Amino acid sequence: MVSASSPPLPKEAPLEGEWEEEEEEQGPRREAKWWYSTFHTVTAMVGAGVLSLPYAMAYLGWGPGMAVMVISWCMTLHTFWLLIQLHESTTGVRFDRYIDLARHAFGPKLGPWIVLPQQLIVQVGVNIVYMVTGGTCLQKFMEMVCDDCNRLRHSYWIVIFGSTHFLLSQLPNFNSVYGVSLAAAVMSLCYSTIAWAGCLSKGRQPDVSYDYKKTSGADSIFRVFNALGQISFAYAGHAVALEIQATIPSTPGKPSKVAMWKGAIGAYFVNAVCYFPVAIIGYWAFGQDVTDNVLVALQKPSWLIAAANLMVVVHVLGSYQVFAMPLFALIEKGLTKKFNVPSGVALRLVVRTSYVAFTLFMAVTFPFFGDLLGFFGGFGFAPTSYFLPSIIWLILKKPKKFTTQWIVNWVGIFIGVFIMLASTIGGFRNIIADSASYKFYQ
Repeated sequence: MVSASSPPLPKEAPLEGEWEEEEEEQGPRREAKWWYSTFHTVTAMVGAGVLSLPYAMAYLGWGPGMAVMVISWCMTLHTFWLLIQLHESTTGVRFDRYIDLARHAFGPKLGPWIVLPQQLIVQVGVNIVYMVTGGTCLQKFMEMVCDDCNRLRHSYWIVIFGSTHFLLSQLPNFNSVYGVSLAAAVMSLCYSTIAWAGCLSKGRQPDVSYDYKKTSGADSIFRVFNALGQISFAYAGHAVALEIQATIPSTPGKPSKVAMWKGAIGAYFVNAVCYFPVAIIGYWAFGQDVTDNVLVALQKPSWLIAAANLMVVVHVLGSYQVFAMPLFALIEKGLTKKFNVPSGVALRLVVRTSYVAFTLFMAVTFPFFGDLLGFFGGFGFAPTSYFLPSIIWLILKKPKKFTTQWIVNWVGIFIGVFIMLASTIGGFRNIIADSASYKFYQ
C-alpha cells in the first residue's frame, strides 16, 4: 500500500494528449520479470540475420569485418542503455513506446514523423524478411528429411510458413506471446551454436580464399555497403525495447530500468555468444564462397542441419510476433481513437489478418534474403538502434560539450548516419540488380 507521502507510481506517457491504459480485459500489463526482458530482447535481436554474418564478412574482410562487428556490439549496447534510462526520464511518467519518447523529445508534431516511419520500417521489414527466412528454412528442412517428397516451389513454402501467423497473430497482447518468445530465444541460441559448430566440424574448405569477393568496382562497393546493412540488421531489438520495458513493473524503490538493464546484459551476452562464433568460424571455413545463409552451405550431418533449419523456423515464428504485437496495438488504438471503431475480436481479426497477408505477399514477391537484410538494416535499423537514442539523449539530458558522454554520442551519430546511408543505397541497388535475373513466384 502506498502512503500519502510516497511518490506516485509512474504512469504511461499520454498519446496525443490522452492515452488510456490497455484494455482491462487483457489483464495486468506490468507483470514481467527481468529475465522476460532477456528472452524478449534475444528473440527480437538474435534472428536470422546471424546466419548472414559470414557473408557480410566475405565482403568486408577480416580486419574491417571484425571492427564493424565489435563497434556495432558496443554502440548498440550503449544506445540500448540510453533507451532504458530514458524510459522513465520524466518523474512519474513512463514512455512505453518509442513514439511517446519521440513526442517528448522532438515535440508532439515533429516527434512521430521522425521515429514512427523508422520504427514501422523496422517492424514491417523484419516481418517480411522473417517470412522469407521461415519459408526457406522450412523448405530446406523438408528436403533434407524427405528425399522422396515432391519438390514444391520456394514461394509455396513461404505461404505455408506465413499461414501459421494468421493464427498466432490473434493472441491478444505482448504478454500473451511470452511462451512463444522464450522458445524462440532458446532456438536462436541452439541454431547459432549448430551453425558455428557445423562450420568448425566441416573445417576449412580446400582452396578457401579470404580475398574480397571478385565483382566489378562499382558492384563491389555496393556489396560492401549492403554488408554494413546486414550487420546492422543483426541489432534489431531497439525498435521494441521500450515496449519490452513497459511490461516490467516499476516502483520508486525498484524502477523498471534496473530489471531491464539486467535483462539487457543477459541478452547481449547471448548475442555475443551467437554472433561472433558464427561470423568468425563461418567465414574461416568458407571464405569468399560462403552463402548469404550459412546453414545452406552445411550438408552434414544431415539430421543436425535439418534440426537447425527447423529451429530457425521456430525462432522466426516467435520473433515475427515480438515485432508485430506493438504494431498491432498501435494500429488498433489508432483506428479506435480516430474512427471510433469498437475494439474487440472483430477489429483484431481484420487488422491482424490484413497485416499478415500484406507481409506474406511482399515476402513471396521479393524473396531476396541477403539484399533485404541490407536494405532494411540500413534504412530502418541503423536509425533506431545506432543513432536516434543518442540524439534524444542529447536533447533531453543536455550533457556539457566535449565531455565523454557528449563525444561518445556524437561519434555514434556520425557512424550511424554513415551506415544508414551506405547500406540503404547498397541494399536497394542489389535488390534491383538481383531482381533482374529472378523469376518471380517460383
